[in-house]
Amino acid sequence: MGSMGDEVGEAIAGELRLMDPSVRMSRALARQLLDPHFVEVGASGRQWTYEEMLAALPEMTGAAEDGPRYEPSEMVGVVLAPGLVHLTYETTIDGNRARRSSLWRRRGAEGEWRMYYHQATPVPAEG
Repeated sequence: MGSMGDEVGEAIAGELRLMDPSVRMSRALARQLLDPHFVEVGASGRQWTYEEMLAALPEMTGAAEDGPRYEPSEMVGVVLAPGLVHLTYETTIDGNRARRSSLWRRRGAEGEWRMYYHQATPVPAEG
């Protein structure tokens, strides 16, 4: 078992991989990073299940190699319990900002880190 800093680092690495267009386009790669009990409340307010997210991810913003990409900032993590990390950060994509929160948990014999829960809240345009 690693240190708390290692756990946060593993969760951040997984989060950043999920923003990579090559991962978003590949159901097999995304499956390695999402927990089978995954739930998301998206910026639109829609709730997504594991299977719904795997099916939709290739069509979502940020999936095209030549399209807009997520630009994360201020990413920080806290170990809530051994094998459970809470990440918070902001993203900008295609001019839209969102505050994000993810729960990552370590699962399986190999101790793989998987996203268990994600929520995105839109940040209104400053004016």
